[in-house]
Amino acid sequence: MARRLRPEGLDFVEAAPVRMVFAREVSAPPERVFRALADDVPGWAEWFAAVSAVRPLDGGAGREVRLRGGVRFRETVLAARRPELYAYRVDVTNVPGVRALVEEWRLTPAGTGTRVRWTFATDGTTAFRGAARLAGPGLGRSFRDAVTALDRRLSV
Repeated sequence: MARRLRPEGLDFVEAAPVRMVFAREVSAPPERVFRALADDVPGWAEWFAAVSAVRPLDGGAGREVRLRGGVRFRETVLAARRPELYAYRVDVTNVPGVRALVEEWRLTPAGTGTRVRWTFATDGTTAFRGAARLAGPGLGRSFRDAVTALDRRLSV
């Protein structure tokens, strides 16, 4: 069953009851990383192992995401400020207990490469918030593996 979530804005990234922040450096410059995030939306499935399919919606203003295991999201892009910020919120999902979810990708120069910082900000029922916190280490591993794969993809 699809659930409509609260339509949070970028400020939710700092105010969410559950916030997880992960960072990693890659060798590609910020503009190339930004293009992979914001312009090559279907390409996410090639470097982010948890993602089975992504397609842009509404001329790039939204996205439809499918994760392995059957999780689905319909998202609205909140910010696409080249080359430093890409953020989106989940509007509709089949995940039980979630009430709001915003993800932010910040890109900053790091030598000749990029420091990629991903913030996962969410709210939900008490059970969902507890499960989200317990999932933190797994989300961190998923992020590290994805960004490592993205770095390999961009270095070709």
